[in-house]
Amino acid sequence: MNGRSITLFELLGFKIRVDISWIFLALLVTWSLAKGVFPAWYEDAGLSQAAFWWMGIAGMAGLVFSLIFHELSHSLVARRYGLPIKGITLFIFGGVAEMTEEPKSAKVEFWMAIAGPIASFVLALAFWLLAGLGRAQGLPVAVTGVLGYLAFINLLLGGFNLIPAFPMDGGRVLRAALWYWRGDFRQATRIASGAGKGFGMGLMLLGLLSVVTGNFIGGMWWFLIGLFVRGAAEASYQQMVTRRLFEGEPVRRFMTHETVAVPPDLPLTAFVEDYVYEYHYDLFPVVSEGHLRGCISTRQVKTVPREAWPYRSVADLMAPCNEENTVDPGMDAIEAMALMRRTGASRLIVAVGDRLVGIVVMKDMLELFSLKMDLEGQR
Repeated sequence: MNGRSITLFELLGFKIRVDISWIFLALLVTWSLAKGVFPAWYEDAGLSQAAFWWMGIAGMAGLVFSLIFHELSHSLVARRYGLPIKGITLFIFGGVAEMTEEPKSAKVEFWMAIAGPIASFVLALAFWLLAGLGRAQGLPVAVTGVLGYLAFINLLLGGFNLIPAFPMDGGRVLRAALWYWRGDFRQATRIASGAGKGFGMGLMLLGLLSVVTGNFIGGMWWFLIGLFVRGAAEASYQQMVTRRLFEGEPVRRFMTHETVAVPPDLPLTAFVEDYVYEYHYDLFPVVSEGHLRGCISTRQVKTVPREAWPYRSVADLMAPCNEENTVDPGMDAIEAMALMRRTGASRLIVAVGDRLVGIVVMKDMLELFSLKMDLEGQR
């Protein structure tokens, strides 16, 4: 999940975000409920098409609430055990509580993982009781129908997440059990990730079978979900190995001391020709008299028309270096890699105050990561 996200609000200290991809899912689910599910379930209830659309919108809103409630339960348990959570992000295949550290023990892993399905089952029971109470009180079918749907979808959400396929909740429960039994976190993660990749492949094959037998839309969804589960399982294992190899290592261990800096009075034409085209970097520090004055990127240059380059200087476009592109040499290398992934940057400036001390490059870190994996047998 590396797409752009929008912060919706903050709840109990957690930022709730929605990935751009989720807008597509929200529209698709609303349409499916209004044109397919509710008309099929309540075709004899005499409801109008407008009523079905309102039910679809309400069902979609309830699904959003259910996903946030599910992920919030993970986040609260993680906070209880001292694990930092950056926030909760909804994306096209559900939601995720964004952990910045791995659990410290099998017990923490188990309770944090099982909290989500338990929360979904509690919601399923609550919505089922409300639907029954609503029917007993004579509430409109449109209301009890939505409540019944939310009971069903939370039961499905809790059950699906209990499948022992990492990185789903059931896969994390499996990892916790293996971790507790064998005492080896890396081996437990490898086995649970293998189960996740196998499950993902199974869903992909099911999707292809469905497409061949005529269920194209359903088959494509199964295939995409399987592709996501398989990719997420592999990425989760690689992330764990990366953390174990780099955890506690400072940025200064990986940075390059030989930096290419540009002076602030350099014309843009010379900057592009002599620096961008020469070194192929997308970000450069701006240094004058031994002091870091700011940063300039190729994105800033693209805002100026080509014919104006000879009349503009680096100083006209440079911006102050900030926490998105500049790090301290003592920062944990894992945090620096996470920052680059989050911002899409391939390199970060390393500075102490206004003194440039180096550059850290994602490619160099990945090459060292690959070398350490080969030498230390971390597969």
